[in-house]
Amino acid sequence: MEKPYFYRNKAQYPVGINKENVPVIGVFANRTHEIIPIEKCLIQNKESQKVAKFVLEFIKENNISVYNEKTRKGLIRHIVTKIGIKTNELMLILVINGKEIPNENKLVKEVLEKFPNVKTIVKNINTNNTNVIMGKENINLYGNGYIEDILGEFKFKISPLSFYQVNPIQAEKLYNIGVEVANISKEDVVFDLYCGIGTISIFMAKYAKKVYGIEIVEEAIKDAKENAKINDIKNCEFIAGDVEKVLDDLINNKKIIPDIIMIDPPRKGLDNKSVENILKILPKKIVYISCNPASLVRDLAKLEEKYEINKIKPVDMFPYSKHVEVCALLELKNCQSS
Repeated sequence: MEKPYFYRNKAQYPVGINKENVPVIGVFANRTHEIIPIEKCLIQNKESQKVAKFVLEFIKENNISVYNEKTRKGLIRHIVTKIGIKTNELMLILVINGKEIPNENKLVKEVLEKFPNVKTIVKNINTNNTNVIMGKENINLYGNGYIEDILGEFKFKISPLSFYQVNPIQAEKLYNIGVEVANISKEDVVFDLYCGIGTISIFMAKYAKKVYGIEIVEEAIKDAKENAKINDIKNCEFIAGDVEKVLDDLINNKKIIPDIIMIDPPRKGLDNKSVENILKILPKKIVYISCNPASLVRDLAKLEEKYEINKIKPVDMFPYSKHVEVCALLELKNCQSS
């Protein structure tokens, strides 16, 4: 990445109480739930850091209670921000252990006065005793509950619960590499597994006959359908459901056989059933995008009897961290295109 600073478009700050009994935001210390306060972060977007700090000051000034994991009492759990890197539209999400925030109208008014690029403010309800940051219920305090960003030549709508790459500058490079190595033709049917809000499906659609995007998060699929509409893409079909089950249904019941499969799974990689189904239908190419080289290696080992691993390219998606994104091209043995 040419300028590897302030690139993250999403920040999730846990809120806690320090030893002086004052609310703080920051990051959890490794393997603990003790919060290390952060004054400045060189990889988070500058504007979203300012918004989070402003909300923290509001919490202090208005004596709003902060969630305590041991007692499970207190209100504010996390401050989450998302920002469109190209549009500068900002979303503020307050994750709370309850239903109401004291002085919430005042909070909305003050945030909007100070940060006019905040397009929406959302209250996310999470009353569960869990490590999962966000609950399933979102209540819009201001705006429509989404922001937009531009990736490549396309516009994308982003909701509170939907996945969007945290580094869009590098995501654009990564998706272009994926599309390029896939070398899709107008006769090709493509499956995009773990499609999120449809970003790479839409990137691939103009080259393909048809793209099927599959994703378990219903809100993301709603966004994906909307994104296809916004960008006037008519040859994408998005399906909400567990990848394992939907893939099984498309192949074995609906008899839809893809020429190319694009995979961008979570860190745990592919489940065995999906690997079985891929090996059953043997698409001519698999493009596997991975955020975890360890699960990528494991999955490639399961596929390499039938597939030649022809290209592996790392992309510096998370500068100044130990993580890397990898794009691998697998081509069916005895079926490789020149």
